[in-house]
Amino acid sequence: MSVNVAPPGRLAGRWVPWLVIGLWVALAVVMVPFSGKLSSVTTDKAVDTLPASAESTKVAVLEDSLPGGEDNTFAFVYHRAGGLTDADRATVERHYDTLAKRYPPKTATAGEEDDGPPTRLSTDGKAMVFTLDVSTTYGAPEALVGPLRDAAKDRPAGLKLEVTGPAAIDGDMDEVFDGIDLQVLLTTVIVVTLLLILTYRSPVLWFVPLVAVGAAAVTAMATVYLLVKGFGIVVNDQNSALLTILVFGVGTDYALLLIARYRETLHHHENVRVAMVHALRGAAPAIVASAATVVAGLLCLLAADLNSTSGLGPIGAAGILCALVAMLTLFPAVLVVLGRRIFWPAIPRFSASVVEKPGLWGRLGTAINRRRWVATLGSLGILGVLVLGLSGNTGALREQDQFLNAPESVTGFTVLRQHFPELGGQPMTIYARPAQQQRVLDVVKGTRGVAMAVPGQASGGWTEISVFPKNAPDTDAEYDTIKRVRTAVHAVDGAEAIVGGPSAEHLDTEVTTSRDEKLVIPLVLAVVLIILGLLLRAIVAPLVLMATVIISFAAAFGGSVFVFDSILGFQGVDYSVPLLAFLFLVALGVDYNIFLASRAREETVRLGTEEGMLKALSATGGVITSAGLVLAATFAVLVSLPLVMLIEVGFLVAFGVLLDALLVRSVLVPALTLLIGRRIWWPSRLSRPRAEPPNGRHSRADDQELTLHR
Repeated sequence: MSVNVAPPGRLAGRWVPWLVIGLWVALAVVMVPFSGKLSSVTTDKAVDTLPASAESTKVAVLEDSLPGGEDNTFAFVYHRAGGLTDADRATVERHYDTLAKRYPPKTATAGEEDDGPPTRLSTDGKAMVFTLDVSTTYGAPEALVGPLRDAAKDRPAGLKLEVTGPAAIDGDMDEVFDGIDLQVLLTTVIVVTLLLILTYRSPVLWFVPLVAVGAAAVTAMATVYLLVKGFGIVVNDQNSALLTILVFGVGTDYALLLIARYRETLHHHENVRVAMVHALRGAAPAIVASAATVVAGLLCLLAADLNSTSGLGPIGAAGILCALVAMLTLFPAVLVVLGRRIFWPAIPRFSASVVEKPGLWGRLGTAINRRRWVATLGSLGILGVLVLGLSGNTGALREQDQFLNAPESVTGFTVLRQHFPELGGQPMTIYARPAQQQRVLDVVKGTRGVAMAVPGQASGGWTEISVFPKNAPDTDAEYDTIKRVRTAVHAVDGAEAIVGGPSAEHLDTEVTTSRDEKLVIPLVLAVVLIILGLLLRAIVAPLVLMATVIISFAAAFGGSVFVFDSILGFQGVDYSVPLLAFLFLVALGVDYNIFLASRAREETVRLGTEEGMLKALSATGGVITSAGLVLAATFAVLVSLPLVMLIEVGFLVAFGVLLDALLVRSVLVPALTLLIGRRIWWPSRLSRPRAEPPNGRHSRADDQELTLHR
């Protein structure tokens, strides 16, 4: 192969790499202080997550605005298998008196019904319970739940206690997320480091992409913090963890692709700066197109109503852009400064003639070419079998089932339902005008599915009513009860009644997410399809690639549901998982097809469609597979966390990425391209018979096409 002597331009100057590194050092000095503040602006409160139009959001806002603020509701469930003793009952009464003095309940107003004694004994005599409403002025749930449990430790031997209730669950959830960002960051760094060492088998090369990706991650966290402060974007702990995963996974992918091209050009150019310029010219278009696809897909989330979902759009986009800029500026600059020796011991040598070996991926391409229909039908058959997994349990995951290891707040709900079936659901909160309180109370008590309705205090022109459903929390039956209660109270003229509470918030979240899926998914598909069309300058190829990605997502989802249901024993799929997984797998899955298809188009100009695809598979197979393994491993980091929702997202995306990289991109896409032939590039010039070069020679028009592509 002859040496490319195209002029490298000013980018190959000696001073350019040092200037780029200097600019990044200056940027780091500015951004590092901001990056550490990201955790201070994260929030998991429902009032911040749900849209302002949701009824439960209006209740939460009203609770927060009334005197005394919103309450944190805890339930103390005492029980003894052989039945409570007199000493047990006295202990429960003493604990309530102590806690009620420490956290005084709201003062009842005249005319309110007496709800009886604060403690309640079960009909079987084996359990007692009391609820404690603690104002948010005393602290957040995560700060309260520990001291409350400690305050009730003094009790007779054998008397068991679980502190549960909506606030206790929130506190246990916050404890799970406490320190999760640092855990995800450290685990991701370790995983990426090990994979880079195994990939390059070099004592030093692995460190360069890790430093560049680390710089991108710090910049991304600082950028997101500034976005939150400037535009009020909602960032929860889940999105913060996903930001780290995205930057490290995608950034490392870009590094692998650039290093592969750089290693190639080092064989053809003696000057490392010139070699890097040519490597960037070859790899940057596909990398930029890949980043643009992911960014465009993420920004489609801005159309979502759920604040946590719409917030992920700019958060993820900022992370991808930071990774893109770092891997196309800082990373190549450091590689150039370190020279060829960074590849030691396998240093690529300059040579005027390089012998290309077919390798594993070349042999795979030859096998696919010989058995095109077998490869196509076999791949589709495997994907079809995996899709059958969607017949498993795809129901929504309840909040109590979110924990990998059930905390006290969850086990307490089980005990509460066992001994107090009438109190087993999470209470609803109704706000209505005081003049209509009794009418609202009457219609609520007469609503099917309601176990008990208790009037509360009146203040600020509103009166509060607590409603206990008969059904278990976050079940379809309970949601149906909430809907019936809303319908009933809305019909009371002049009451202006609104219904909220934890389960109502979950219902509104599920409804909003379902609506977002119907809007965002078609939007993502349309945007990605347009980008593919512009990149490949064709219609057929983008449609084929999108079809394979959609089938791949369905197969990954089906296979994951089977694992969740039959192997891991999860009780459903979290409401946020399908949309997040679809976004990541479509946007990231298209990435690998972009890398393959753009290289195939480039080679088609010289070699024709058949040879061009085989050449592209041979050239990109190894690096894309490595990139897929790295990205899958980074998302698999989420599987190490103790929250079912993050485990489901991590497993599904990791499995989907592997499926896409190892089967769809490696076998199905090449086989379909070989079957369709040059028509895959319709309506571009490459789809016409005259565009197929005889014996590897191409025309002046093809030269122009190649120049435009590059």
